[in-house]
Amino acid sequence: MSNAGQKRSLWLALAAIPLLFAALFFLQARIDARTRTEAQAKEELLLRSPAAIEKMSLGYNSLLADIYWTRAVQYYGGKLADENVHFPLLWPLLDISTTLDPKLLAAYHFGAMFLSEPRVGANRPDLAVKLIKRGIAANPGNWRLDADLGFLYYWYLRDYGDAAAAYLAGSNTPQGPAWMKFMAARLDQKGGSLETSRMIWTQVYESNSDPKIRKLALNTLKGLKAEQDERELDTAASEYRQRFGHYPASVAEMRGAALLHGVPVDPDGYPYVLGPDGQFELNPHSSVAIPQEPKTPPRPAAK
Repeated sequence: MSNAGQKRSLWLALAAIPLLFAALFFLQARIDARTRTEAQAKEELLLRSPAAIEKMSLGYNSLLADIYWTRAVQYYGGKLADENVHFPLLWPLLDISTTLDPKLLAAYHFGAMFLSEPRVGANRPDLAVKLIKRGIAANPGNWRLDADLGFLYYWYLRDYGDAAAAYLAGSNTPQGPAWMKFMAARLDQKGGSLETSRMIWTQVYESNSDPKIRKLALNTLKGLKAEQDERELDTAASEYRQRFGHYPASVAEMRGAALLHGVPVDPDGYPYVLGPDGQFELNPHSSVAIPQEPKTPPRPAAK
């Protein structure tokens, strides 16, 4: 190519960059609009084809990936305060981000959390699995992604076989920690036991530095501890009924029967409340919450 041709190509490339970023600015401004309907929101992601955006990036793939990932985080955070929250644009933004930069690990790790959470997310563990599998394919040997996949299968999809396989795969990577092999064996033996749940959430807490994830893990661990406490206390109340023909009227009666020692309290220090049916419940003043099932039955995971 002649010098004139090279200069002309360079000029066209440079001229296209402002147009590209102007289009992105317009897109982001439209995503931020709070007065739209959900139908309008679906139309506002004008550039939702990852392949098309990649062609338009002119080699600035990583930069655009960061922009779209930032938009995904802002979009997710901006909608949390909405009542009856939905996230129709979350998957397209994550899809674009990780197509532009397959090495963008934060998008896989946190994006999967945004997608999978039933209360403060999209309640789409199937898409979270699809995202993490994409990350594993693009980043072989990254055991943290295998751990994320195992967690998704275990906690949100209740698929203990695939969860065990994911943890085992992570343990076989060059830097895979030994606890992943133990976790795989534990899942094969115990499935969805409370003890297994507490072990997995403990690993989530200890292996993450992000304050939000650590807070979520800590709160879940408190809830799981309370659930275990309630089961043990209900068993003790049932034993009292077998002895005396009726449920205990108070914790003091159970202590008198040597079925309890002291006043049982939850992880926040509030005493459990004994109901007339012999079932223990959390104190209404406590902030502890026992984990619940997803709002809707989990969709099949993308294999």
